[in-house]
Amino acid sequence: QVQLVESGGGLVQPGGSMRLSCAASGRVFVIDKMAWYRQVPGNERELVATITREGIANYINSVRDRFAISIDKADTKMWLRMNDLKPEDTAIYYCAAILHDGRTGYWGQGTQVTVSS
Repeated sequence: QVQLVESGGGLVQPGGSMRLSCAASGRVFVIDKMAWYRQVPGNERELVATITREGIANYINSVRDRFAISIDKADTKMWLRMNDLKPEDTAIYYCAAILHDGRTGYWGQGTQVTVSS
């Protein structure tokens, strides 16, 4: 089992910044990549960014120039730095662990990010 615990989130004004953190514990050796997803109630969960153990990151187009995903060397902690936040970034953000077979095997509990003036 892998446990993922997010922290950060809250209310921020448009144009502001925020950092989310995710701490992984347990059988972390089963993890191939880490990811951040987000979900607006009534919509499907959306993959926002992924990062490999080597630090190779990928983003969806809508956040590519504004968000930055990173991990520590021990691969037990991950961050999502979000800059120039927009109201459409409002969602519940989930930390996730992608296994070696490509499945998203584990999820954090989610943290609410609200961008509003």
